[in-house]
Amino acid sequence: MTTTATPAVADAAVPVGSPFTGTAALVRLALRRDRIVLPLWAVVIGLLPTVYGKAIMGLYTTQSQLDAFAASTATLKSEIALVGPIFGSSVGALTTWRAGYLFTFLAVAVILTVVRHTRTEEETGRTELLDSTAVGRYAGLTAALLVAGSGAVVSAVVAAVGLAAIGLGGTGAVAFGAAVLGVGTVFAGVAAVAAQVSTSARLARGISFGVLAVAFLLRAVGDAGSGTLSWLSPIGWSQQVRPYADERWWVLLLPGVTAVVLAAVAYRTLARRDLGAGLIAERPGPATSPPSLSGPVGLAWHTQRGPLVAWTVGLAMFALVIGGAAHGVSDQLGSSETVLQALARLGGTQAIEDSFIALGFTIFGLVAGAYSVSATLQLHDEEETGRAESVLAAAISRVRWATSHVVFALAGPAVALTVAGLAAGLAYGASIGDVGGQVPRILAAALVQLPGVWVLTGITVAMFGLVPRFAPAAWGVFAAMMTLYVFGMVADLPQPLLDLVPFLHLPRLPGGEFQAAPILWLLGAAVALLAVGLAALRRRDLR
Repeated sequence: MTTTATPAVADAAVPVGSPFTGTAALVRLALRRDRIVLPLWAVVIGLLPTVYGKAIMGLYTTQSQLDAFAASTATLKSEIALVGPIFGSSVGALTTWRAGYLFTFLAVAVILTVVRHTRTEEETGRTELLDSTAVGRYAGLTAALLVAGSGAVVSAVVAAVGLAAIGLGGTGAVAFGAAVLGVGTVFAGVAAVAAQVSTSARLARGISFGVLAVAFLLRAVGDAGSGTLSWLSPIGWSQQVRPYADERWWVLLLPGVTAVVLAAVAYRTLARRDLGAGLIAERPGPATSPPSLSGPVGLAWHTQRGPLVAWTVGLAMFALVIGGAAHGVSDQLGSSETVLQALARLGGTQAIEDSFIALGFTIFGLVAGAYSVSATLQLHDEEETGRAESVLAAAISRVRWATSHVVFALAGPAVALTVAGLAAGLAYGASIGDVGGQVPRILAAALVQLPGVWVLTGITVAMFGLVPRFAPAAWGVFAAMMTLYVFGMVADLPQPLLDLVPFLHLPRLPGGEFQAAPILWLLGAAVALLAVGLAALRRRDLR
């Protein structure tokens, strides 16, 4: 007699008492995974107001200078669109105005954090594994929101305490900290909803950054105009709190209510969908692939083209603003000799407008470096998700596969900076009536940043080849360079520290003296790092 055994249900989930069961454990796990990146971005972002406050105190020593600066800046529509409106001429009001960039930086950080711990976990199968244990349905989303929220809280507290430490305490510091937290919670909610309605981490990030871009544009257009559109933007809400300028505490209700509503929508959507599903699916491809997808370069282009277009358009928009604002920067800065020296030290020559443009393109170079890191780390994503194994199963070498992505990490920034250089050159040239003369000068200022960008590319490739597990730490390298650059503008940092930033070795164009030696050294370093990374990739095991 044959006995048939009834197989056990292998995927039966362990019963849990609450949909939030296991949240604390997942929070600890997420904090352990982000133990370097999370404190880094939270503290660095929070310190920006302190840096700007110290700079303004050193640059403008009398109230009349502050009044003149505020009055001249308020007339520059391009500057107001880029940073935000000025509500007062005190040191505190001007500090929090100049630190308005913080809101965008924080939004980017919390978006990446929430998506990383929600949709990315689901996409890689880790959520399914955790769901087979005593983990509630809402635990993962709650943990992601708590971790991102904790980062926003740290940024808010550091910002408020830092302002108080330099003598800008009181209600203004508290109001600014609350405004920072408001932006963080809103965009954590945006990312949470995007993670639930999309079917991939890539789409979730795209939706979230799209919302951020719309919020920034609404704020920019509104501030440059009547101000009405600014009230449709979470960034505009935080600025309307008006720290150090007769604070408007009631405005904080807007981000608070919005964050709660977004979180409720995210939980509701999570409860109604299946694991791995979403309301918005990525557009399905054709039944048969075109010939362009038959090789690794075509596949890489299919993956890289969207981000490349987005980064290029974003840089071009900011370049138009920089180019348009450069002609009025002389009046804005007034007679502060300290300002001129600071710009000359890290941004170019003694010519104010050239220094302003050179400073802007050094920042654009760092932004292009961020794109390069992101494009290179696509290799890490391909390996983690198993797609690399499928490609390498064909007659394609590892180096050829990796190079197909690296070429976009190298060429993409060149395209983006070229477009930005042309945009800024046209805007600046049109403002002074010399388009033909200014476009080549500013285009050179853009392209001279490429060796610094390519060094970042080389570092990322080397980390991917040598220590693939820690390849995402390339973002830490980028953050360190950005931090040294920002603090170097206003603090007397030791020169050996500043020498670690490749962009600070490059010629300060336009207006500065062109020197080929640092360019050649940086190009050599980039080539060496690329060679080391690709050679290591050939010899190591795939993960």
